[in-house]
Amino acid sequence: MTEERTTLLRQRMIEDMRFPGISERAEQAHIRAIQNFAAFSVHSPDTATLKELRPYQLRMIDAGITPSTLNARIVAHILA
Repeated sequence: MTEERTTLLRQRMIEDMRFPGISERAEQAHIRAIQNFAAFSVHSPDTATLKELRPYQLRMIDAGITPSTLNARIVAHILA
């Protein structure tokens, strides 16, 4: 069994998502969205600018991501 390392950003996101009504499934989706962006970007997600987010948004649109998934991923970046 491998132990997953929790970064400061991930810990902050987990704490920020303790709002009533956010399901564990939504929390996991937010975390995956940040992981996807981190794989795309050369910078840490918590230091990325809106200018850096735009190419990622365009890539998701080109990949056929649904509007609801796109919106969920953008919300995840706001929480980050």
